[in-house]
Amino acid sequence: MSISKFTDIISLSNAEISEAIIETENKLFNLRFKKATRQNFKSHEIKQTKRRLAQLKTLGTIRLQNSKQK
Repeated sequence: MSISKFTDIISLSNAEISEAIIETENKLFNLRFKKATRQNFKSHEIKQTKRRLAQLKTLGTIRLQNSKQK
């Protein structure tokens, strides 16, 4: 997984954003679990996953605010 760009996720619908947030949170949990149990994992994936989660949540918040203003 390469570093995701914010422009890549703008085209997602609200339902897809919600699903992606859930999937990303699960992936982050699994990565943290692997770290805690000293299993093999790529450490840079934690940073990338946290960044993607932040991007998805930001986009979700922006769309929620825009829908309230209309």
